[in-house]
Amino acid sequence: MALSVLAASTATAQDPVKIRPSEYKVEHENDRVRVVRVKRGAHSKSPMHEHANPYVVIYLTDVHQKVTGADGKVQEATRKAGQVGFSQPVKHEEENVADKPLEAILVELKYKTGSAQPLSLPLDPIKVAAKHHKIELENDLVRVIRSIRGPREKAAMHEHPDYVVVWLTDLHTGIQRPDGTVIDSVRKAGEVAWRDAWKHETENLTDRVAEEVQVELKAPPRPAR
Repeated sequence: MALSVLAASTATAQDPVKIRPSEYKVEHENDRVRVVRVKRGAHSKSPMHEHANPYVVIYLTDVHQKVTGADGKVQEATRKAGQVGFSQPVKHEEENVADKPLEAILVELKYKTGSAQPLSLPLDPIKVAAKHHKIELENDLVRVIRSIRGPREKAAMHEHPDYVVVWLTDLHTGIQRPDGTVIDSVRKAGEVAWRDAWKHETENLTDRVAEEVQVELKAPPRPAR
């Protein structure tokens, strides 16, 4: 499969990153995803813009918005911090009607439904570390997992496909690879990162609950080089 087929363009004439750069910032981009952080002030309005690709949204704050579609239809959207959602490509205008700023992470997908692949994971965290991993959302493009580890808890060795992780709490974890290598990981709530497919065991090294959202991709294999 040619790379041009895998990586659908995220750039449109109404790309919010271009027409509203004060609110939309690209955090990470590769051939599979574009990760965008959205920050909108209280009672601020984002003009009509287009999300050209399907996307997952992770809300970092409570949200109360008025959303106007391209057809002029107006809807109100209310979400809680930590909730996740999924949207097909859409064109809309958004207004934060709350008295507080809002913040969210968008994980825009650059591959199409027809090219997506089902997950096949011998060490699927939903099966081998079920206590700490729950499916929040799944369709033919992505699987979104909420991972919660209590104080000092350890999640058994498991594996992920390529994925984006969004930390919902501050955390300090020890991550052990199959070869015994240990990574010391310290993160702040709201941070995001790209992760290539890998296997690991994780341990919460604090006395606080650690929570994160993992957006696992059902992307097609990359073309051979």
